[in-house]
Amino acid sequence: MGTAGWAYEDWDGIVYPPEKPVGFDPLEYLSRFFDCSEINSTFYRIPDRRVCASWLRRVEGNDRFRFTLKLYRGFTHERGPLAGRDAGLFREGVAPILEAGRLGCVLMQFPWSFKNAAENRDYLRALSGEFSSLPLVLEVRHASWNVPSFYDFLSEHGVGFCNIDQPLFSGSLKPSARCTARVGYFRLHGQNYDDWFREGAGRDARYNYLYSEGELVSWVARIEAVREHIPSVYVIMNNHFRGQAACNALQVKARLSGGLVPVPPSLLAAFPQLEKVRSPHTGQGDLW
Repeated sequence: MGTAGWAYEDWDGIVYPPEKPVGFDPLEYLSRFFDCSEINSTFYRIPDRRVCASWLRRVEGNDRFRFTLKLYRGFTHERGPLAGRDAGLFREGVAPILEAGRLGCVLMQFPWSFKNAAENRDYLRALSGEFSSLPLVLEVRHASWNVPSFYDFLSEHGVGFCNIDQPLFSGSLKPSARCTARVGYFRLHGQNYDDWFREGAGRDARYNYLYSEGELVSWVARIEAVREHIPSVYVIMNNHFRGQAACNALQVKARLSGGLVPVPPSLLAAFPQLEKVRSPHTGQGDLW
């Protein structure tokens, strides 16, 4: 259970303490409360081996912590001919995380415009082959992919399916609870319909959404249905604006664990509803 990223200025004073001690590290801090994080920076640039090694050092205090990484956009959004050199650089960059046993999966995220067509199916086959040495999960958003042959293809190639929550309109893939490989994945983007489709809406506006407890109950049921069948399931909250992802992630974590969970004091102040799931033991020694 975790959030999509950790480098958000609007998390200061909400997820992170308002007065940070010298040497405060947001990733290390999050690793006290969650056991995974989805890295988004690898979507914008091919990761550097040294940077990946530094991420590992920062979460050494939590031996359960895992990273999931988004595949570089050159393979999913720009989609030129598959460049073996770039693929090799990506594999080399993430190698420290893979070798350390901390790589949950690599997320191949495609936009809504990526539809089920012959050329796109061929591309997916080539892409999954290029990165077959890595644990892969695929996120598609268009409903044309919702056919048995597609899920059979993922199972045959050992590629996990990303179950998503997104604002729906004609042609959008609806919520699901599917698993096609040994790694399961859930990504909850929120339901801010008005800003999701509004031209000119920025990142923060699109992901400005707080799930109600009722909405989370239905997702917990889907998550539990998937984790009955496979060993590893990752749940990522992407409604990051002003720490809402962290709030909802802890609510889901508590329901999945059937108990109380540590809550950052500043997050509790911003979201009093977390009092229902807060463990009274919040000292650093108790967080491990």
